Amino acid sequence: MKTKCDVDYENYAELLKAIGHPVRLQIVAGILCDECNVNGIVEKLNIPQSTVSQHLGVLRSRGIITAHKEGVSTCYKVSNDFVLHIIRLMKS
Repeated sequence: MKTKCDVDYENYAELLKAIGHPVRLQIVAGILCDECNVNGIVEKLNIPQSTVSQHLGVLRSRGIITAHKEGVSTCYKVSNDFVLHIIRLMKS
């Protein structure tokens, strides 16, 4: 039985490491403001598409973002409530 004091520190640490990189943090914050595709992120951050794709891969593998198809493009959205809460706290 879990109590209020039981926390999955390992999982939270992995999530924090994933968003701890400045580019990934910008990607997550940007996606929260305006769900977008790789090209939109490349334009906003002015970094190579391959770099954006690598960072998106890390975020997807940690369950922070999910992707869905819209026509021919893939759009991303933040799907992890813990990360959503952290980003909203940072912006407030």
